[in-house]
Amino acid sequence: MSTAATPTAVAVPDTRLPKWTTWAILIASFALGALITVISGGFAWIGTLLIGLIVFLAATYVVARLVEGPRWAADRLASALVTTAFVIVMIPLVSLILNVVLDGMHRFDWNFLSTDMAGIFGSMAEGGGLHAIVGTLIVTFAASVISIPIGIFTAIYLVEYRGGRISKIITFLVDVMTGIPSIVAGLFAYSLFLLVAGPQYRSSIIGAVALSLLMTPVVIRGTEEMLKLVPNELREASYALGVPKWLTIVKVVLRTAIAGITTSVMIAVARVIGETAPLLLTIGIVPTLNWNAFDGQMTTLPVFVYRQYQQGGAENIDRAWAGALTLILIVMILNLFARLISHFFSPKGLSR
Repeated sequence: MSTAATPTAVAVPDTRLPKWTTWAILIASFALGALITVISGGFAWIGTLLIGLIVFLAATYVVARLVEGPRWAADRLASALVTTAFVIVMIPLVSLILNVVLDGMHRFDWNFLSTDMAGIFGSMAEGGGLHAIVGTLIVTFAASVISIPIGIFTAIYLVEYRGGRISKIITFLVDVMTGIPSIVAGLFAYSLFLLVAGPQYRSSIIGAVALSLLMTPVVIRGTEEMLKLVPNELREASYALGVPKWLTIVKVVLRTAIAGITTSVMIAVARVIGETAPLLLTIGIVPTLNWNAFDGQMTTLPVFVYRQYQQGGAENIDRAWAGALTLILIVMILNLFARLISHFFSPKGLSR
């Protein structure tokens, strides 16, 4: 009579490395990297970082394998790789923000925020970006009014109604629109209004249409994914109570996914608020303030930054950096506003 083989238990060491071990290995690795670069011909930051990183990863795995065993060693190596990738990604972001803040603060003041460039020539110290700030807000708002309803309604149709072949066609077109270059969107909007309103018509609404072409596929894709995450049990519970489909979508589905939809909208806004090429082509650049989105040219912050940097000179360069800092602050404020919306309108327990 045969007996079943007893599975062999894998021994897991009880010994664990102290919490400070990782930091000690990290410091020692980069110190060794610095020493190697000095010996080989002079200290170099890039060489120190590369050598230190390689030594750190190898030493982390070897030390953990000797003390904790292969499973914990693999875990520590994976954690080190993920952390290293995160740090590498954050380096250009932090560097960009620091450069913009440090260089933009030289000219970022009340005069910059409250004056335009009317009557300012060359490298005069006066003049600001009020007209560009107002233009950015107006054009972005107009593009959002066009693209957000279209994007949300399209995503609702694709997820909730599933129109068969039509849905496949829409999905294909959305994928194509996602890859459209911004200058092509600007050419389309300019040609459209050239045929409809004539060559003499100039307004910021042309730029808003161009930006809406770039925003719409982002809103559709983001909203579609958020609606798919809503559990079907919520829909079925609503239908069981006799609630019609359209009201279920409005009261249950959209309310549940409002935080994700808001994030998708903000990603789309951040995608277009810094566009320069389509706006240079469609709405141009003017030195004065214009509040009318349907009449006359208008300047936006990206175009303002481009123009000031192109002209050169210390004052113009400072205004360009101040405009870049203002643009970042506007995006941050809009994101904060979006977070507040998702916090107050999300169902209890879903807003984070």
